[in-house]
Amino acid sequence: MLNEISYAAASKHFKTGQYTEALATLNRLIDTQSDSRTYVLLAKTMLRIGMPDQAATSYELASQKGGVDAESYLVESIKLHFESGNKDKALSLSNKLIHRFHKYPEIAYIVGSILLDRGEPRVARALKNILMKSDSIEHMKLGARIAITTWDLFDPSDIETARILLSKLPRQQAVRLMYLVFSREHSKFDAMEKHQPIIDAAVANGETSFISLDGTFFNLHWSGDEHINQLARSNTPAFSPEMTAKRRKLPHKWGQKIRIGYLSSDFFDKHATMKLIRRVLELHDRDRFEVTLFCHSDVDLLNSNEADRNLWGDIVTIREMDNDEALETIRARGIDILVDLKGHTAGNRTAILNKGAAPIQVAWIGFPGSTVNVDLDYVIGDHYVLPESSKPHYYEKFVRLPETYQPNDPVNRPLAKQISRSDVGLPEDAFVFASFNANRKITPRTMDLWCEILKKAPDSVIWVLHNSKTSRVNIMNKFLASGIPAKRIFFMEKLEFELHLNRITVADLGLDTFPVNGHTTTSEQLWSGLPVLTTRGTNFASRVSESLLNAIGTPELVADDEEAYVNQAVTYARDPSTLKGIRERIDANRFTMPLFDAERYCRHLEAAYEIMTERAKAGDEPDHFDVPALPPRTGPFHSV
Repeated sequence: MLNEISYAAASKHFKTGQYTEALATLNRLIDTQSDSRTYVLLAKTMLRIGMPDQAATSYELASQKGGVDAESYLVESIKLHFESGNKDKALSLSNKLIHRFHKYPEIAYIVGSILLDRGEPRVARALKNILMKSDSIEHMKLGARIAITTWDLFDPSDIETARILLSKLPRQQAVRLMYLVFSREHSKFDAMEKHQPIIDAAVANGETSFISLDGTFFNLHWSGDEHINQLARSNTPAFSPEMTAKRRKLPHKWGQKIRIGYLSSDFFDKHATMKLIRRVLELHDRDRFEVTLFCHSDVDLLNSNEADRNLWGDIVTIREMDNDEALETIRARGIDILVDLKGHTAGNRTAILNKGAAPIQVAWIGFPGSTVNVDLDYVIGDHYVLPESSKPHYYEKFVRLPETYQPNDPVNRPLAKQISRSDVGLPEDAFVFASFNANRKITPRTMDLWCEILKKAPDSVIWVLHNSKTSRVNIMNKFLASGIPAKRIFFMEKLEFELHLNRITVADLGLDTFPVNGHTTTSEQLWSGLPVLTTRGTNFASRVSESLLNAIGTPELVADDEEAYVNQAVTYARDPSTLKGIRERIDANRFTMPLFDAERYCRHLEAAYEIMTERAKAGDEPDHFDVPALPPRTGPFHSV
């Protein structure tokens, strides 16, 4: 019958490919027969004529009619909303299935993708196990991506997440790199010893394209090669040199004072970065500089802060702003120099710099290497961490401070109090080697060297900070497998800062790690009077301790190579009196040498800012320069 308004007629039109006629019939039918099957046919018809948004709504209406298939119609609606870019709607509807995600991993995938895009990876972690049990490789990849995005939660189950994906994709080196990230984090040496040589062999054969999928921070922990380091870009924002050229052409009004903006999520007193730079911020000359802190610190972390943050600068909170809003806020302040304190570490907002936030943009203290793919004019370092040979591997121009790149706070950091070995369960009659560095920095090669040292110094023990029970077990097993008895291995957990400084005093020698040295950890040991033995490095991250040891006046603690590292450690253990003079020198130099001289450091840093500003005012392009040293001090810079 012509123009029959019935489900049967609409269905016949649909089956014969007359979708326009089917749609016309269904639109009239829906007024009198709005049951689920009518809405489903309407959804299917809309899909055929390219109306996915309306199809999604029709599936949603079909699900609201109830029935045994209502849930499946809701699933189709969510999928179509997501595919059409209606992510808010997809997420809202997904809440109705929150307890059924295990049955519908495709919905878990949608929700996880949306949460990651919104910067909520920790919320997305609840979906990780569901995604890893899916038959879909894409679902599993997302589960692994959630894990790697939240690596700093230190969950040992992430090792299994990456292992499962690697078992499915054994030839994908990027997945192998992910597996190695979690293996390093939890000291899974057997996995490192099996899979790192595969990566190294690929690189040696010239296969480096996969390194672009590695995280810049993670890459430092397996490669001391600056060329390889700058290839790692998985976590970097989009960038092109045209961004730099465009930014430098923007009009800017300079003032009488230099307006410095610091960008970070670490503006609370307990963070390692603030333990370094706090006093410098307090000492900035307010007659010459206006200091603004663009803060995106987590609220919970700020609640733990006990310091007066107003002493650090004018605080502008950008935590809830998107990057464009933060950009406008920074520009409204007329910032001359925007200093990024995060680099490619967790919680950064480097994308703001790629929008042209300030005429001069600088990397300082947050990341030990080039902040690749970020529009930065300068990186602040020194002659140790940034030698001439490193220049080809950096987009940024070098600003080298005269003594050390690392500031330290001698005022707000408590002096260590001597405690006894019995307080921490260490033997009184043994030479105590110690490692306070993060476990991810302890490579299999470093462990091999430590075992060699212990074998050659039989009256010694080693005392290692562990991140987790998993790391402790794995480190112990590695020592045991290398022939070091358990009675010579001691472990420590993380402690409150002051108690941590106190316990450092009972060790005899700190053993550094490589290719990533101790950074704040090395300066904490030196502050507490403990000599630290390191080796000469090949990139910024592996040269840090060399810089700090020279700045405290103990250059002999920088071994030329691994063999010298082992030999020096053994010599000190066999004859501890050889360390006595070094310890006395560290104590004597604490308040006279540059390492802990925050006021001197601040003046050098301000001189760097002035040179940058004068170049920009004159219309000169950024270029490498070294900051001249102030005259040496003739007395202590601080008294206790």
